[in-house]
Amino acid sequence: MNILNTTFQGVGLTDWLIALGIALGTALILIFTKRLIASRLLKLASRTTTDVDDMLAGLVDHISPLFLLVAGLYVGTWWLALPAPSRTLIDHVFFIAALLQAGYWGSRVLAYLIAKSTRLREYEDPSAQTTLNVLGFMSRLMLWSVVLLVILDNLGFDITTLLASLGIGGIAVALAAQGILAELFASLSIAIDKPFVIGDFIVIDSYLGSIEKIGMRTTQIRSLSGELIIFSNTDLLKSRVRNFKRMQERRILFTLDVVYGTSYETVKRIPDLVRSIIETEEMARFDRAHFKSYGPSSLQFEFVYYVLSPDYTEYMDVQQRINLAVYRTFEEEQIEFAFPTHTVHMHAVRGASGRSTEIRTDADATAREHVSDVAIADIEKENPS
Repeated sequence: MNILNTTFQGVGLTDWLIALGIALGTALILIFTKRLIASRLLKLASRTTTDVDDMLAGLVDHISPLFLLVAGLYVGTWWLALPAPSRTLIDHVFFIAALLQAGYWGSRVLAYLIAKSTRLREYEDPSAQTTLNVLGFMSRLMLWSVVLLVILDNLGFDITTLLASLGIGGIAVALAAQGILAELFASLSIAIDKPFVIGDFIVIDSYLGSIEKIGMRTTQIRSLSGELIIFSNTDLLKSRVRNFKRMQERRILFTLDVVYGTSYETVKRIPDLVRSIIETEEMARFDRAHFKSYGPSSLQFEFVYYVLSPDYTEYMDVQQRINLAVYRTFEEEQIEFAFPTHTVHMHAVRGASGRSTEIRTDADATAREHVSDVAIADIEKENPS
């Protein structure tokens, strides 16, 4: 018996071989054509400033070889007179492959549009990147959901019944994955409300740093010491976030202490002296200056001003210039800065031998105990018994 007369699905082996040759030839032609078009587009893209041709070249270059093989096999089957069920199955396979390839192209187009929008708006509105990332994720999720539903419909599933079943099952899935959904909605809330954006310097409890990445579940913060701190989005929304990037100016309060014994006229002039120093600063706005209180060992003054910049380095530069000017002015006016002191008093204690011994006492408890120990030791030396 001649093997070429063997039939399968009512088609002879010769026709199957011819169909296989057509399929392989078609697949090779498609692969060669794809590479040729991709290389031409890449050369064209290298000579232009627009990025649309780069995107088109990427789409052509990323056509799946598996899809081209399926397309070749589909063309090869045209040679065959297959039964209706087999033909329907082949049509379904080709349609699903084409739909998956189209979904992949759609994802790349969405990624291109999001990346382009981010580049255009990242300098004007840093929060746009977070919003576009969330919208990109949602749009790709919707795209592949539609692709899946179309595939299921093509395979003969009742989409209406399926959607109703998914509605019931979605409740169970939502309950099981409520943590993930909570993070997803938290990321949407951050994208919409924009309490902070990438690049903002924030403080959360005892943690501080700059926002480096806002993801679907977590937000990454680069601390001042260099390590990466990762917060879940729900934790961030529950916390009290201090956003220093949105601060327009800084309120600064500082104090000065001068010694007791400073003359009344000098004490009265100190607030005006410091005020004049602050008002000479271009980056500072004076608020108030007061003789605040009588401290334990000094006269205490309090001053408040605003630095007209949110930058921390700028604030430190302004404060340094004010401190130096105050130091020079106090030196010229012979005003003494105060520092913690203790007043020591001397009185005599008569020992057992009848001689007087000087004992030092002061207001400080520790010093008083030390002086008392010394006095007792002196008394014991005078009266060994």
